[in-house]
Parts: sequence; C-alpha cells; structure tokens
Amino acid sequence: MEVVIQDDAGELGRLGAKAVIDTLANTPDAVLGLATGSSPVSIYDAVAAAVAAGSVSLARSSAFTLDEYVGLPPGHPQSYRSVILRDFVDKVDLDPGRLHTPDGAAADIPAACAAYEGQIADAGGIDLQILGIGADGHVAFNEPGSSLASRTRIKTLTQQTRVDNARFFDGDVDAVPSHCVTQGVGTIMQARHLLLIASGRHKAQAVHQLVEGPITAMWPASVLQLHPHVTVLVDRAAASRLQLTDYYRDAFANKPDWQGF
Repeated sequence: MEVVIQDDAGELGRLGAKAVIDTLANTPDAVLGLATGSSPVSIYDAVAAAVAAGSVSLARSSAFTLDEYVGLPPGHPQSYRSVILRDFVDKVDLDPGRLHTPDGAAADIPAACAAYEGQIADAGGIDLQILGIGADGHVAFNEPGSSLASRTRIKTLTQQTRVDNARFFDGDVDAVPSHCVTQGVGTIMQARHLLLIASGRHKAQAVHQLVEGPITAMWPASVLQLHPHVTVLVDRAAASRLQLTDYYRDAFANKPDWQGF
C-alpha cells in the first residue's frame, strides 16, 4: 500500500488523474471503476482537462460504477448513474454506452446483481478502481459489518449514511432510499489497481484504520491492506491520525522515477 500525503488537497486530484492517464497510456481500452461522491471529483475534473487538451482519450475505454440506490426511477437526478454522467462522463470522450451501472430498479435485484458481476468478468475485470472512504470506514456501500468476501448485492444503508446523503435530497432524510445495490468488498478487491482518495479531518480515523489498523469488518476498507496494488491519496487533515506520516512522506519523495503509480 502506497500512502501519498499532500498539503494541497488540489494536488490529490492531479495525482489521481495521473494514475488514470498512465493507465490509459499503457492500456487504451482500460476498464475503469468509477466512484461517486465528492472525493473523486477533483480527479475527474483533472482527467476532463487532459481530455480537452488532447493529451488523453477514453474513447476506447469502458467503465463500471460501484453502486446505485434501490427504488429511484430511471433518470432521477440523484441516481448514481445520473451523478457520474454529470460529474465525469459528460465531460470526457467516454461512450455513455460503455458506462455500466448496477440496476437499482430491477424487478429481480439478486439476478441483476449476478448479471453485474458477469458484466465485469466479461469485460476482463477492472484495471483501475477509484474509491472514496466513508467516515465510518465504508467503501462503496459496504457498511461496517459487511462481509470482506462479499460480491455485488443489495445492502441496507445505515441511518448515518442516509443522514449524510440527505444534503443531496434537499435535506430530506426520508427521501434518501433505505437500500442500495453495491459491488461487494470481494468484487472491489479483484480490481488490478485500487486508487483511494480522501480529504478532511472527518476522514482521519477511517484513513488510520484503513492504513494502520487491524483488518476487520468493522472498518471494511481495512481489507485493502491485503491488495497487492493500492494507492491512498490523502491531504494533511485526513492523514492527521497516521502514525508513520514521516515514513510515507519520505517514501514518496524518494520514489524511483520508473516506478510510477
């Protein structure tokens, strides 16, 4: 696990975009895993700027999102498909037809979950998975207590998650769905490169548990310690509870040029 600490939160987006751009340079038809939420937006904006400048293209790539609410009608502005279209896909040259999202409106949710797993497998797996992390350590919608071997499935959202997301529903927590479809922790762990971004002091405990804590379902993201290729991008505030901060900074400062992300 590589931990990259930056004083400037904006630099996190540039570094994250570099990981995306490098992946596409090596594999133009790369399969990207896209997260919604505020944390990855700086990465998406930097990639969009690179596309606009003509230095990278997503025309041959495809993408899978992590999760989707259950019960929102198709095209709802707060569905995660709508969000990722606004935040990223509409700003780059990725074919929207190559964007895959879980079906939270399916009549048979378990069958839709199995089908989504099949789509990922048929695409050859995910080359680079972008992730955020919740203050309670959840990754995608795998809330504390989730199985660390879980696959794409329906999950009940915690009340805290619904309260946190109410800001996207005009502050009405009752309008936030109670359930979601999410890639499982086991699904996420099969991606070839995991790129997690976090900022703010409210994420500091989760980042500490992710990087330095024991591997436990109480902090689902902690299982990323077992993945062979993980990059964690954090600002100073999110890194404030890490015990090995000086080492992480030294390791990144002295990283060989050939190593990349």
